[in-house]
Amino acid sequence: MLKDFYDQHKNFSFRTLSEYYLSPGIRCKFDILKEKIKTKRKFSHGIDLGSSGNSILSFLNNIEHKSFFDIADLPLRQYKNKEVCYPLCGDLNNLPYRDETFDFISALDVLEHIENDNLAVSEIGRILKKNGIAVITVPHRMKYYTTQDKIIGHYRRYEIKQIISLFNKFNLRNLRIFGVYGRLMIIADIQSTNPKKIEQSLIRLRNKYESNVLFRKFWNIIVGILSKFMKIDAKFQSNKRIRNLGLIFIKK
Repeated sequence: MLKDFYDQHKNFSFRTLSEYYLSPGIRCKFDILKEKIKTKRKFSHGIDLGSSGNSILSFLNNIEHKSFFDIADLPLRQYKNKEVCYPLCGDLNNLPYRDETFDFISALDVLEHIENDNLAVSEIGRILKKNGIAVITVPHRMKYYTTQDKIIGHYRRYEIKQIISLFNKFNLRNLRIFGVYGRLMIIADIQSTNPKKIEQSLIRLRNKYESNVLFRKFWNIIVGILSKFMKIDAKFQSNKRIRNLGLIFIKK
């Protein structure tokens, strides 16, 4: 049932790496994450759980072997013909990897889509090597739970103590916590008014961006400006008003 939902939900399954250039939200999130996880450390094996088609791993240069894991088939296809990329479709609650396989794990806006998040985090802890890091983003505060959350398959939004406590249970210690989206992300709630129309508009935007050079140059400017405003908004909002959290954990 869940697999069918995400295969058919075009806002997830049709995403490609161009999403970074198309979406101010994705640009904002990835830029913040790249800044927060900036390190001289080299990772041998990294995996993006719930990678969709626009994985953060594609924008990180310090990971030798990159694995992409998602419940939906379609977004993984773009990784299949690339060297040192290993896409696999499956269930995060039953990961087909040996204990301590990866020294870098990302799961961006994923845990809120999983009913048994306790089991999902235990699996993350199981496949992560000692001293490996896990980079997580989650929607923040049930106070902000809306119809839009239901439409895109969210079981919950998280409180800060709740998400840290969940990871601590599996020997994962929090290194850093930061805002990813501030109050400007309230614009996402507009999608709940007419989700099918918004979805179709996003597909048309993606097609136009990929086929029209002049439009692409124009849209790059727009996305650059809007993403800067979103980054400023996330940086200076109090934790209470942050709509999406980023967290970095280390396995001890």
